[in-house]
Amino acid sequence: MPIEVRKPTEEEMKMAESWPTWTKEISEFPWSYPEKETCFILKGAAEAEGANGEKTSFAAGDWVVFPQGLECVWRVKEPIEKKYKFGE
Repeated sequence: MPIEVRKPTEEEMKMAESWPTWTKEISEFPWSYPEKETCFILKGAAEAEGANGEKTSFAAGDWVVFPQGLECVWRVKEPIEKKYKFGE
């Protein structure tokens, strides 16, 4: 279950404006995804390392989709701000 990282479309950026905002300081913490999460990174940079050791980096301007069932460790490299939505 890879993490998808790409640039969003204009339509996706507009859609994300209404989503809740999450912020986090530089830190490291385990996280799991009981459902799919889609997010648009507004500021900062981070990396998620899956249980298999695969690392995925993302930063401001990226559209990121975390698959349902993912277990990972987040490493926030620069204070991060994102818009997010759970489920489909």
